[in-house]
Amino acid sequence: MNLPAFADLLASRGLRLLPGSHAVPVELLVQLPDATIARFTARGTTLRMSRFSPDALTAITIAAECGCGDHHPQTGPTRVTLSRYAVPLDERTIDGELLFGWQAHEAGLLRLPDAATHFFTLLDQVQTPDRVLVGVA
Repeated sequence: MNLPAFADLLASRGLRLLPGSHAVPVELLVQLPDATIARFTARGTTLRMSRFSPDALTAITIAAECGCGDHHPQTGPTRVTLSRYAVPLDERTIDGELLFGWQAHEAGLLRLPDAATHFFTLLDQVQTPDRVLVGVA
């Protein structure tokens, strides 16, 4: 499975894969139906899903090599990413060391098809609100 195929799978579920996502190592930015942004990463021994408000996205323009404007454009391509000041609304993780016995960087070695299962597991957890017991006086 490649990113375009994964984007089609997400679209069939009402989700949108955003630019800035990549398959190696797996890092996905996905717009959820409520317009919040989910960021899924597979690093070290941890799989992490963080949910951000829609205004956490920002665009970064990459400067051209020399920027002189004579033989290169003065500005380069634009990349969509999360703002470095973005604070997650909530976050869920899968501890690969605890669950699978991972020791080093096995999460970072996952291919997109293998990570997709964990993505959907964590997505279900982020979209299900935590239950809080409230005492009644």
